[in-house]
Amino acid sequence: MAEEKKAKKRDAEATKARILQAAKREFAKHGLGGARVDEIADRAQANKRMIYHYFGGKEDLFRIVLEEAYLGIRSAEKKLDLDALPPSEALESLVRFTWNYYLKNPEFITLVNSENLHRAKHIKTLPSLPNAMRGLVGMVENILKRGEDSGEFRKGIDAAQLNITIAAIGYYYLTNRYTGSFLFERNLMEKEALEDRLAFNVETILRLVRS
Repeated sequence: MAEEKKAKKRDAEATKARILQAAKREFAKHGLGGARVDEIADRAQANKRMIYHYFGGKEDLFRIVLEEAYLGIRSAEKKLDLDALPPSEALESLVRFTWNYYLKNPEFITLVNSENLHRAKHIKTLPSLPNAMRGLVGMVENILKRGEDSGEFRKGIDAAQLNITIAAIGYYYLTNRYTGSFLFERNLMEKEALEDRLAFNVETILRLVRS
């Protein structure tokens, strides 16, 4: 009996994981309004009834997908162990990580875009996200303080503003890659172009903070 319960629990967790993965792809592709629960169920190889059973309605599922997306990048940032690096190296590591995370997780960007269309309606109900963001800001504050103490960085840099800038210089480039490629008459997504952009991002941020 105990083994049967364990098996059912494993099956339930596996089904939830498949549903969340399928929902992330569907919401990233079509946004909340265009996403279809039937399509999510088909992708997840799950009964549509199970989606409502585990997650509630479509908006509830969208909220959970957003929470996982935001907490996922915050969790990955913590693993960088930036406190073990000299200030300049730590900041460069964060810039490189952010850029590469966006490239490897394009759904993150499109999910954020979608939630901005809803004016953060869904994430405002998630207290876990401000807490996670405070952790990131605190981590960058510590890097900046260490940089000030060592004489590498100038004083008075706002950690929240710096975080926004690090995100923006990668985010804007990727969200505008199609229009940008046309208007600037170059393929912004070629390997060399991506490498050049990352180098530019790193140089920009380090020039911004250095004394």
